[in-house]
Amino acid sequence: MITSTLQHAAYMQKALELANQSLCTATPNPRVGCVLVNDQGDIVGQGFHARAGLPHAETMALQQAGKHAENTTAYINLEPCAHHGRTPPCCEALVQAGVKQVVIPFLDPDPRVSGLGMEYLQMHGVDVVVGVLKEQAWELNKGFLQRIEKNRPWLRLKLAMSLDARTAMASGESQWISCETSREEVQHWRAQSCAVVTGIGTVLLDNPSMNVRLANTTRQPVRIIVDTHLRTLPEAKILTLAGETVIVTCQTDRAKYSALLDAGAIIKVLPANTQGQVDLPALVAYLAERQFNDVWFEAGTILSGALLQAHCVDELIVYIAPKLLGHDARAMMQLPGLDKLKNAVQFEFSEVVKVGVDLRLTARIHEHFRR
Repeated sequence: MITSTLQHAAYMQKALELANQSLCTATPNPRVGCVLVNDQGDIVGQGFHARAGLPHAETMALQQAGKHAENTTAYINLEPCAHHGRTPPCCEALVQAGVKQVVIPFLDPDPRVSGLGMEYLQMHGVDVVVGVLKEQAWELNKGFLQRIEKNRPWLRLKLAMSLDARTAMASGESQWISCETSREEVQHWRAQSCAVVTGIGTVLLDNPSMNVRLANTTRQPVRIIVDTHLRTLPEAKILTLAGETVIVTCQTDRAKYSALLDAGAIIKVLPANTQGQVDLPALVAYLAERQFNDVWFEAGTILSGALLQAHCVDELIVYIAPKLLGHDARAMMQLPGLDKLKNAVQFEFSEVVKVGVDLRLTARIHEHFRR
């Protein structure tokens, strides 16, 4: 049985690396990897959960190990499941294979699993170690974990701006503020998201695709347009592409749906807020209902500001280009003025990275401002 803290961390890191291989495909399930290690420190089996309906990471690792799974330590970046779903419970499979120790970062918050997998293992004589690389494991699956715990996906808002915090010229021209390398990276952000959300203003002005244009893309995120008054044109490019496009609106006149439905759109009617716009907390609830774990907002100044006002952002991803656009150019977002500095919404910087000639700044909303 492995007892070294350093070894536990090293093998858990390997499980996380395996789990990361399903970064773009596991949804709505968590990204999970499993490594089986014998007492000599040799990896005898490993696997990851590729997508919903396929075997879990534990099953893949046990199949690879075969009879060598007996008396091993299993490193899994989430508590083994204890319920019958599309696949049998993984905790039972581990016991049947003779695994003698299981190392996990934390319990699965899913009420069908939470603590039950660990309890089953312990009842059958398996030693369970909890708490290894829990911060790193949380980072990989924060969308899934937040959706289960708070009924809210992890909500990222992407912005591209100049050094003077401008996102477009006064005319609306914005292609391109950020460099090609940054735009390529955005494709990877989209690919790992369950849904990409934009506003009607962006659709009308830029006629964007909002899809993933990477080689070997196997899953397109759902594209969502926030369109209060149903102004999306049936010939919009976003409706012509492979994958699902949903238009969320407050418009209840079904006669206006016809052309958009014919163009392949799905119409979702949501409540209006006090200003007569799509209620954004209701949109977030819909995203959770769809079992989306990670959601990517890529919108203009109006929707971006409204999302922040409505507490519908967990993380900002800001690309800063080394350019100055001048005071007539459009501001980063529309937000109401504040009387006092103490009322400012507070973020916490978590990462600054150079991407091509740009900087990518990541900032998370301060816990005090979360709802």
